[in-house]
Amino acid sequence: MKQADWEIPAKLRPDPDDYRFDLERVLRGLVGLRANVPADAFTAGTLGTERFGSGAVIREDGIVLTIGYLVTEAESVWLITADGRAVSGHPIAYDATTGLGLVQALGRLDLPVLQLGGGEVGGLGKTAVMAAGGGGRERAIETKVIGRQEFAGYWEYVLDDAILTAPAHPFWSGAGLIGEDGRLIGIGSLIMQQGDGHGRRHDLNMSVPVSLLPPILDDLLTLGRINAPPRPWLGVYIMESEGGLTVGGLADEGPAERAGVRPGDRVVGIGDEEVGDLATLWRRLWASGPAGVTVRLNLMRGDSEVTVAVTTADRARFLRAPRLH
Repeated sequence: MKQADWEIPAKLRPDPDDYRFDLERVLRGLVGLRANVPADAFTAGTLGTERFGSGAVIREDGIVLTIGYLVTEAESVWLITADGRAVSGHPIAYDATTGLGLVQALGRLDLPVLQLGGGEVGGLGKTAVMAAGGGGRERAIETKVIGRQEFAGYWEYVLDDAILTAPAHPFWSGAGLIGEDGRLIGIGSLIMQQGDGHGRRHDLNMSVPVSLLPPILDDLLTLGRINAPPRPWLGVYIMESEGGLTVGGLADEGPAERAGVRPGDRVVGIGDEEVGDLATLWRRLWASGPAGVTVRLNLMRGDSEVTVAVTTADRARFLRAPRLH
């Protein structure tokens, strides 16, 4: 659904009288975001060529913070203000470690700058926060922090301290998570489901804490990535279930596919160590050395044990680099 096609039901929107800060001013600091990606881009098949979401203005010079998958390999980006103005933007960074992305507005935004919070919250389930997309109060929802916990993604990704909130924002990608003091504490990444113990499933959002940004911001602004050896990347999509870790898919021409890993293989170890969950697998992969190191994946293929040597790669080398307009 496109940015202009949705709004939050009135009963779920934040009430300005309930907040100690200028709600309308804070919400003006959030923008809609539309990105277009070439059809032959590496991520086009998985993330699409038209991507819609939101971002938060974090600097006077027009730097917008968003979730990285919206702008990865983007050829053009448009930032949509709450009053309907469209300003061209340039994607300047995507950090695969945190999942955050940065866009530079190429025209004047003339919008309030959101201050970054440290991510501190009070009692879980009690702290009222707000998730907001670009477009003002009609695109904002009152929610609560219900968890802070490790999150591991099937795409070779781990967050030590993801922020979980409910009820969920229906259009979460890049939405700003605003704390009780009006500062930005998270950027929306995913929608998930959680059981309540009574057989019912409830939607919740996972947000990336913005406290991860300050230590890497200078690198992202000047280099487009963090100034460190790139992590080793396998190019696998692994699903975690009670049956273990199963290869659900492979990146085309990625390291794992070239080495002979197959969909349906179950990963039981890496090197000399057994693994039973995604977070452990990814951390042991990254501890093996920089991109280019060869690792041994221990697999179960049907009833047979198979060991495959995979020469890892730098994920960024498979992606289109941003080009200035």
